[in-house]
Amino acid sequence: AATVAMGVFESHSDVGENPKAGSAEFDSAAGEYRITGGGANIWGTQDAFHYVWRRVSGDVTVTADVRFLGVGAVAHRKAVIMVRQDLAADSPYADVALHGDGLTSLQFRLAPGGETKEIQSPVKGPVRIRLERRGNAFTIRVGKPGEELAASGPQTVELKDPVYVGIGVCSHDAGVLET
Repeated sequence: AATVAMGVFESHSDVGENPKAGSAEFDSAAGEYRITGGGANIWGTQDAFHYVWRRVSGDVTVTADVRFLGVGAVAHRKAVIMVRQDLAADSPYADVALHGDGLTSLQFRLAPGGETKEIQSPVKGPVRIRLERRGNAFTIRVGKPGEELAASGPQTVELKDPVYVGIGVCSHDAGVLET
């Protein structure tokens, strides 16, 4: 893990098995994060991705405008806003996941090592994504900047404070890095 704070986040690290190390940069003048991650997926019973995070307690809302750089090697590369219990690969979590092909979902794992489940958003290819935590209820909102965002959820995921809140990228192909 890096030891230097990045914008509003404390640190960044790879989560799970990542044969190619991820990285993160913060452009303070533009207020932009550039995250490069590998990893096979954020799905199933184990996650592998690069995560920029901070520890928080209580309710939280995180909103980001997201764009992938380049065409991408795999349609299901993911950019996420995530709240997770810890940095273990099998950690319980909830996220809003924007896939490279535009699929957008509220993904969640209820218990350590449990299967990931999802609630798909009817909105394909949003620019703005938001994850809201109110107690243990998670809701995503997605759409275009300046427009009303469409909600999916809520979904209950029991997480104990403090939790890790952040943004991440998974390439969906452990041999490739995506930004």
